[in-house]
Amino acid sequence: MNERITIKVTDLIGTPLCISAEDGQKVFEKTKQLILSGRKITISFENATMLISLFLNVAIGQLYESLSEEAIRTHLKVEGLSPDDMELLKRVVDNAKKYYSNKESYDDAWLKEEDDDDE
Repeated sequence: MNERITIKVTDLIGTPLCISAEDGQKVFEKTKQLILSGRKITISFENATMLISLFLNVAIGQLYESLSEEAIRTHLKVEGLSPDDMELLKRVVDNAKKYYSNKESYDDAWLKEEDDDDE
């Protein structure tokens, strides 16, 4: 049970293009389910040819809404990213931690901004 499970992103989503929210959601759901069951996992981006922040926001950033940073750090490892993509992932994680730590305040500010744009 302590064996690490590897999620090969390109196999799970069926494409080397990590660009859609829908595909990111598949990775998120699989990852969250495994972490909640106590499994240690590696998300492998091996063979991915394109990766955008939208995908990472949904696939990994969203984990910070329902899981503790400690649980994510303990159970999740990411591999197969270029240095640039690792930097992108770091920004996504930093933003997710900020957002989910004070979601209501961020949402209120966003709604206020939208209201100001409508005037």
